[in-house]
Amino acid sequence: AMAAPRRPSGGGLRRAPQDGRLEEINKEFLCDPKFSNEKDLEEKLAVFKEKYMEFDLNNQGEIDLMSVKRMMEKLGAPKTHLELKKMISEVTGGVSDTISYQDFVNVMLGKRSAVLKLVMMFEGKANENNPKPSGPPPERDIASLP
Repeated sequence: AMAAPRRPSGGGLRRAPQDGRLEEINKEFLCDPKFSNEKDLEEKLAVFKEKYMEFDLNNQGEIDLMSVKRMMEKLGAPKTHLELKKMISEVTGGVSDTISYQDFVNVMLGKRSAVLKLVMMFEGKANENNPKPSGPPPERDIASLP
């Protein structure tokens, strides 16, 4: 298959150092034989990168508890402190209190189902299906996630 032409990334508001670092990590994932048969890997990684930067509110290159908390509230699915800790440990395997980009991508591409992954996929689908919210709000479904 031909490589897709590189789209120039517009917008000067991007956090350049972080963007570059995540881009490097994306390249590693693209070269990883483990994911060689993942469909649309490059597109997926581009989306994950955007998502991660939205999440990473402290711009430290990792997602901490407060970031996850605010993200969940933004998605209309507030979680308790305990639930948030559980979400993070699901993603990191319990070794860290913060989610690195590698952890994030591994969960999103992995077979394990983590709450964070469900939430992200849900948000993605919600955005795809109705760019303008029509009908009943989708919050109800997301709040009922385990």
